[in-house]
Amino acid sequence: MNKKLYKSSSNKMISGVCGGIAEFFDIDPTIVRLAWVLFALAGGSGILAYIACAIIIPKNTNY
Repeated sequence: MNKKLYKSSSNKMISGVCGGIAEFFDIDPTIVRLAWVLFALAGGSGILAYIACAIIIPKNTNY
């Protein structure tokens, strides 16, 4: 199986990063979103990590 990480085009709130990560690991996107919020509140580096992921992770063009 060849899984690749893409931003989600169907399950997104801002840019689809959390939805894409949730699809990749086959978990609920709410858990990923809560983890990002906790990571962002723990020191602010979560915001920078989210922006970096939004730029680096490609969009899923298969849909």
